[in-house]
Amino acid sequence: MSDKRPSRLAALKTRATVFAALGDETRLAVLGKLLSGEPQSIGRLTEGTHLTRQAVTKHLRVLEDAGVVRSKRVGRQSLFELQPRPIDDARAYLDRIAQQ
Repeated sequence: MSDKRPSRLAALKTRATVFAALGDETRLAVLGKLLSGEPQSIGRLTEGTHLTRQAVTKHLRVLEDAGVVRSKRVGRQSLFELQPRPIDDARAYLDRIAQQ
């Protein structure tokens, strides 16, 4: 019988990717805009910032690679939404460390 859970090393690598993605103030600001739970376009995520659409797209790709954001195509545009599970896992990991 095989174990379907990720290995400890794979889990650490996944958490490190999440921490790295969250370690940028621009990406944290983008995540803040996604907290409403409503999928948002790049144009909407760019509003009110000094960033170009290209810059926001680049940050969204890092967040998507970390599993923190998911994109879906709707017509000609991509909509992005928050995926909280990797952040919840990272927080739980930090909680375990803090308790030791």
